[in-house]
Amino acid sequence: QVQLVESGGGLVQAGGSLRLSCAASRSIFKMGWYRQAPGKQRELVATITSGGTTNYADSVKGRFSISRDNAKNTVALQMNSLKPEDTAVYYCSARNPGAAMAYWGNGTLVTVSS
Repeated sequence: QVQLVESGGGLVQAGGSLRLSCAASRSIFKMGWYRQAPGKQRELVATITSGGTTNYADSVKGRFSISRDNAKNTVALQMNSLKPEDTAVYYCSARNPGAAMAYWGNGTLVTVSS
């Protein structure tokens, strides 16, 4: 089992920035962020492997940046130039290769006002 604890959500005006952080209870290969807006399905935001390979949703490329500290088992998401459509609950996720399931945090709410 892996426990994930997120922090850093909140309310920000459009064009502003927020930084989300997630701490895992132990080392895991791939960590990332997903988000779910009201009435919509959960979607990928960004992922990063322990080797530093990143993947971003097209909608956040150039605005968001994911990073991790393997020694501390943490992952961060720096969100810049936020838009109202970025409003969602953001979930930290972690998965090992070949695992049947991913681990999820409880989510942190990000609200971007126009």
